[in-house]
Amino acid sequence: MYSGELEVQAKRKALAVLQDEINRILNAGRVLSTLPKMLVKKDKAGIKIALEQISSIEDEVENLRRKITRDVADVGGLILNRDNILNTAYTMDEISGYITGISFKLSNIKVSTMKTSNLDKDLTELIELVVDEIYKLNEIIRSLNVDSSKSIELAQETQKIERDIDTKYRIMEIKALNEIHDTKELLLMKDVIELIEEMADKCQEVSDSFILLALSL
Repeated sequence: MYSGELEVQAKRKALAVLQDEINRILNAGRVLSTLPKMLVKKDKAGIKIALEQISSIEDEVENLRRKITRDVADVGGLILNRDNILNTAYTMDEISGYITGISFKLSNIKVSTMKTSNLDKDLTELIELVVDEIYKLNEIIRSLNVDSSKSIELAQETQKIERDIDTKYRIMEIKALNEIHDTKELLLMKDVIELIEEMADKCQEVSDSFILLALSL
């Protein structure tokens, strides 16, 4: 078998692991989006289950990241763009970590703060925008093995969503500063909003990495 064929096989194997990784991150993001509503409803059992699910998914993502690291190491210099594949896997792992951090801080915000000027709804909308971005990443990686040009088009769509997130983030930050008067609660809310925006930036980094992968296939 030619080395070129071996490289293609190795890349497709790596892409399969990356797809598993993004699928799990998407599931964690969807769970995260349900938290604001559960917090307002004081659904302690639901919150506990959601936090456990997110923690479990983070472990799964970390295991997949370790797997792709081993797989890439095993093929040695066979994959020319192995650094990009590894960087993508590690950045996706960071997204999972953001979801865990956001869920923890979010679960410690008071219900009264969440209800301030409908911040719970704003948070849900902001998180759902990031979930939309992650879903686009999922579509991108699924299309890599079929039509790399489609992957590039989808990557441009993630940029639009990321701009919408930036706009929503700025509006929410000003609203929090104007409406939340308890310093501790304000700091918690600002941390949550900023972490969501940073997670969106990480998603954009992954999208850019997928474009490089698309161009190499």
